[in-house]
Formats: sequence, structure tokens, C-alpha cells
Amino acid sequence: MQFDVYRNPSSRMREQYPFVVDIQSDLLGSLATRMVVPLAISQLASSDVPRSLCPVFQVQGLQLMLLPFEAAPIPKSLLKTDVQSVKRFASEIVAAMNAVMSGI
Repeated sequence: MQFDVYRNPSSRMREQYPFVVDIQSDLLGSLATRMVVPLAISQLASSDVPRSLCPVFQVQGLQLMLLPFEAAPIPKSLLKTDVQSVKRFASEIVAAMNAVMSGI
């Protein structure tokens, strides 16, 4: 579901991006794919990247940075069990995606 966090299904990328956030509207639930955004383990200082573009969330004790410019569709079947929801940060996530698309 939208704003649920899942373990990254890509074992190759899981060390750098341990989780992904499903950002796709649930109105498109019948599609075979979901649009996800990776959550990255970040060593960047807060001054290195605008927090409005890359908000930080805590997932399973890790501080992770949303990378909206890395959004990509993946097969829905690869998203197994959600580990938590970041729905309470929906406005920050939508604003970050808007910044990628419009520069605002």
C-alpha cells in the first residue's frame, strides 16, 4: 500500500538501499508494478542535500534518506511483507517528489 516500507528486493543494492517506500496511489492497485523510492543509508551532512528534497526517516533503528530522484517501478510481486508505514510523512514524501518533477 502507498507509503508502506519494504525490504529492498534487490540483494545487489540492499547494502546501500536497505528499504524502499511504495509511493504509488492505491487507486492503481490492479497494475502489476508499484512505483517505489529507495531509502538510503546516508553519510551526508544535513547541509549537503536539501531536506525538502531528501527527507530522513527512521526505519528499524536506521536513519535513512529518501531518494526521490531514484524512483522506479518494480513488479508488485517482489514487495513481500511491509516492515512499517511512513504515511505520517506523506506530505514530506509528496513534496519531495514534486521537487523532483517541478523543481519547487
